[in-house]
Amino acid sequence: MPLHASAALDLTFHAGSWLPLLHAEAGDPVTWLAERRTELRSAVREHGALLVRGLGLNSAGTVAGAFRLLADQLMPQHEAFASRSAYEEGVFSSLSWPPDQPMCMHHELSYALRVPTLLLTACLTAPRSGGITGLADARAIAAALPADLVERFEREGWLLVRSYNGEVGLHWTEAFGTGDRAEVERYCRANDIESEWRPDGSLRTRQLRRALIRHPVSGERCWFNQIAFLNQWTMSPEVREYLVEVYGPDALPFNTAYGNGEPIGADVVDLLNDVYEAHTVREPWQPGDLMLVDNIRTAHSREAYEGAREVLVAMGDPMPVDALSG
Repeated sequence: MPLHASAALDLTFHAGSWLPLLHAEAGDPVTWLAERRTELRSAVREHGALLVRGLGLNSAGTVAGAFRLLADQLMPQHEAFASRSAYEEGVFSSLSWPPDQPMCMHHELSYALRVPTLLLTACLTAPRSGGITGLADARAIAAALPADLVERFEREGWLLVRSYNGEVGLHWTEAFGTGDRAEVERYCRANDIESEWRPDGSLRTRQLRRALIRHPVSGERCWFNQIAFLNQWTMSPEVREYLVEVYGPDALPFNTAYGNGEPIGADVVDLLNDVYEAHTVREPWQPGDLMLVDNIRTAHSREAYEGAREVLVAMGDPMPVDALSG
């Protein structure tokens, strides 16, 4: 049952959850959204996310129209670490990730120099069980983590190391959208990414990024990274053991470290994931749902699931991460 209601958009909140729900009765979902665009975007800024239910979104074309309406600008995919299918320009499937393996909390493209401030997701097919997109307040995460750990990551940043081998994760031609090595090298130089071609023709990259940034509206400090999600200790043990055996500990498809290159221990990764879990709110998907997420203030995850699941995604309203350093 709802705990309380917001007068502006008639938002409701389940007990113990900060995620607002808006129940829509829409004949034409895009028209309905257009009439409320300003209020919807304001609600996302106020609460960090918003779930709209009852729109009746039932096709990729309708979802794409809704996404283009709600965002000022949709971003192309770049530096992907898993494949997505493109429905229309700027509108994608969820990441191709094994259904039985969860995707830990993260912020979309937090390893890039230009990051989306708005994440749009919509459900066409809800899974039989699981598959929830969990949400966590990045301000609360920053406050709940041990102060010395936060201070270290704030001082040093975090390091993402990727090896593009093509077996697990994407081949470099897919991740960078080109088979031209010179073009990849130009992209890496322009985006502060160290690149190295291996003797076997594979690519290895290193990029140092901020672990905390300031929200562009409120100025509040937010824990903004993929330190836990892309770390080896978040992988299932059997997957990690296989990859280490095949590629070695220094050539995993992706891994994260402290900004000075020191490995991050399993205890720290477990701590990060435990704090995320303690601050996670959940609402199971229903077909036709639309979720708007403030990608700076709110981290998201994807839980393991059974059955078919079709959730479309768009990343919008990009900003240079340097503008959010504060």
